[in-house]
Amino acid sequence: MYIHEKEKWWEFSYNTDELIKKLGNIREKEGLLLGKMSQLGFDFQNQSLLEHLSSEIVHSSAIEGESLNLKEVRSSIANKLGIDTAGLVPSSHHIDGIVEMLLDATQNYNTPLTEERLFSWHRVLFPYGYSGLYKIEVGQYRSREMQVVSGQIGNEKVHFKAVEPNKIAFEMKEFIEWFNNSDELDGIIKAAIAHLRFLTIHPFDDGNGRIARALTDMLFARTEKTSRRFYSMSVEIKKNQKLYYEILEKTQKGNGDITDWLLWFINCFDTALDTAFLKLQVILQKTHFWNYHQNVNFNERQQKMINMLFEGFKGNLTTQKWAKLNKCSQDTALNDINDLISHKILVKSKHGGRSTHYIFNDMNR
Repeated sequence: MYIHEKEKWWEFSYNTDELIKKLGNIREKEGLLLGKMSQLGFDFQNQSLLEHLSSEIVHSSAIEGESLNLKEVRSSIANKLGIDTAGLVPSSHHIDGIVEMLLDATQNYNTPLTEERLFSWHRVLFPYGYSGLYKIEVGQYRSREMQVVSGQIGNEKVHFKAVEPNKIAFEMKEFIEWFNNSDELDGIIKAAIAHLRFLTIHPFDDGNGRIARALTDMLFARTEKTSRRFYSMSVEIKKNQKLYYEILEKTQKGNGDITDWLLWFINCFDTALDTAFLKLQVILQKTHFWNYHQNVNFNERQQKMINMLFEGFKGNLTTQKWAKLNKCSQDTALNDINDLISHKILVKSKHGGRSTHYIFNDMNR
C-alpha cells in the first residue's frame, strides 16, 4: 500500500523533537552564508549566483539522466539576468526553456503557484512534445497510469505507483492551495514536504523530478526572502542519488511518518550549505588573486590554467598536460609556466627528471 492510497494522506506525522536541534544549527549556518554574501560586491554576487544556478540546473537534469552543456546553461542564465561575463556561447532553445523555469521559480518566488504556471514549466521542459524517443502529454496532467520501474523486461521491479490519473486534478488543487498558504511551518520542512508530496502525486508524464526541485528552490527563496541562490540542493542530491531514491521509496510505501525523509532532506541541505562555503572561499581566493595581479599581462592559456588550479586541478601539472589542455606545443607550455614561475605564481616541485611538475605557490591561496 502506498501512502497516497490513504484518506488525507498528506497529513503527515513526524518527530518534531528530532528535527528542532538540527534546524537551529542549519538556520544559523544559512544566515551566516547569506550574511557573508550580502557583504560582497554586486559583481562578485552575480558570479556566485551564476555558478550556483548553473550547477543546480545541470545536476537536476543529470539526476534524470539528461546531460546538459554547462557552458550553454551558464550563457543562458547570464543573458537572461544581464550578467556580464566572459566566454558566453549560444544556447539551445531547450536549455533556454529549462533556465526560464528555474528563474521563474526563484526570481518570481512571491508570485502564487498556479496550475497554468506548472503547465508552462512543463511545456518549456519538453518544447517538442517528446521525452527522448517517446511522445508525451505536455502542458497538462497525465491521463495514464504511472509507475517507477527498474530492471530488464520480464524481470521488472516496481518501486512506486503514482496517484491514479482521475485523482490528479483534485490532488494538485489541494497541493497548490497548501503550497501558497502562509503558515507557521518551518521553510525547510515545508520545502521537504512539498518535494515529497509533488513526487508522490507525480502529475506529469515526465519532468516531475525537475519541477519538484524547482518548487523546492522556490520555497527556499520565499523563506530567505531573496531570489539570489548561493547553494544547490541538486548537486548534493546527485552525489547521493541512490539514497535519494531509496528514502523516497521507503517513505512512499510507509505509514505516513516522514521523519526519516525530513532528516535526510535536512542533512542534504546542510551539506549544500557546507559546499557553498567551500566555493565561497575559492571564489574569494580567485578574486583576491586577480585583483593582486591585475597589472600582470597573462595570456589566455595562463588565465585558463590558473582558474583550473583554483578549482581543483586533478593530478600533477606537467608541461605535457599544459600543452594538451591548451592545444599548444610543449615549448610554448614551458614558456607559459616559466613566466608564471618568474611571477612567483607557480613553483617547481622537488621531484626532478620525468617526475617534474609544478604546483601553485601557497602565497596565492
